[in-house]
Amino acid sequence: MSHLTTHILDSVAGAPAADVEAVLARADGTEIDRGRTDSDGRLALGPEHLPDGAYLLRFETGRYFADTGQESFHPFVTIAFTVAGLPHYHVPLLLSPFSYTTYRGS
Repeated sequence: MSHLTTHILDSVAGAPAADVEAVLARADGTEIDRGRTDSDGRLALGPEHLPDGAYLLRFETGRYFADTGQESFHPFVTIAFTVAGLPHYHVPLLLSPFSYTTYRGS
């Protein structure tokens, strides 16, 4: 069982992406939790203990860029990942209007 955190960095602005809505769901689409990133671009989602399995983490990136007056190619970003035995998973998102990168953080 695991705990999940995320953070978003707007790589064009070189700053955290605040107030971005994120949704955590099981791989079948069943929503588990949702929230918005804080002023530092960070967010904890889900229960304290997330069972092993496949999950989706969806970020409303189009809304974020629209709110900052920018055009965006991606209306949202969905990251699929697997929880398998670690006590904590950190899934960062490095974001620009026309690309994104993610990885399993620590």
